[in-house]
Amino acid sequence: MPIEITPLSPALGATVNGLDLSQPIDDAMIEVLKREWSNANGLLVIKGQSLSEPQQIDFATHFGALHRLQGHTVTKYLHPDFPEIYRVSNKKVDGVPLGRMGAGTYWHSDNSYEEYPAQASILYALEIPPYGGDTIFASTRRAYAALSESMKAFLHGKRAIHDFATARKGGFRNEAVTSDQLDALPPMPQPLVRQHLDSGEPCLFINPGFTSAIEGLNDNESSAILNLLFEHMTRPEFLYRHRWEQGDLVIWDNRCTMHYAVMDYASIGDRLMHRCTVVGEKPVMA
Repeated sequence: MPIEITPLSPALGATVNGLDLSQPIDDAMIEVLKREWSNANGLLVIKGQSLSEPQQIDFATHFGALHRLQGHTVTKYLHPDFPEIYRVSNKKVDGVPLGRMGAGTYWHSDNSYEEYPAQASILYALEIPPYGGDTIFASTRRAYAALSESMKAFLHGKRAIHDFATARKGGFRNEAVTSDQLDALPPMPQPLVRQHLDSGEPCLFINPGFTSAIEGLNDNESSAILNLLFEHMTRPEFLYRHRWEQGDLVIWDNRCTMHYAVMDYASIGDRLMHRCTVVGEKPVMA
């Protein structure tokens, strides 16, 4: 049975129906999925999956080497038997959190503060509340394309500082972050506009969660430009809001998107997600 691809929004996103990832898939199908992922501006939702942990890991490795987050403040949320899987959940077992509650409740691109940031994130919905818990995605490629030529020229060649310490004051403010963990993740300069390795398209590569400054500007100038860009990047025409269904496997490209997890379901129901993260290349200036 052939798969069916359906666009989700003009900005980004497409659904895939008719594919069972619990069964072996060949290289030709992987290439089809990667092509459709790119055509959908880096967001693909594969519906109706029922996957074991090894099956999710096996599928994720088709996109590259997996990140294990060893020594990170969220290491405690890794699956005890499968460290390739980061668990996101509001559930507890004997009073101990099963995963990280409230993960990603801020605009960010996964691991942008690392020398080799995440390429793909692959999140699988095992349990979801009856409503709530949506994830909003933004196309940073479309956001860049909509800038004026004068602004593009101003941003060309500049680098932005990505710093996990910034997240400690925001999205990670409820997590215990040690000095050793911060020392292991020093501020990382990245191209403010990066060239997507596969498509060749320029994309804004900044996000409110981890980006602290623009090199070469003073604090007031840097804050003004970053805030202007952050507001621009989250304009409605660049967004897609995903309402999760059990069995959804969502793949997003951190090189050309950022995302925000809406934490509005704490008293409504349980949520359990398994995420695999694919390590990407060192960003290249567009």
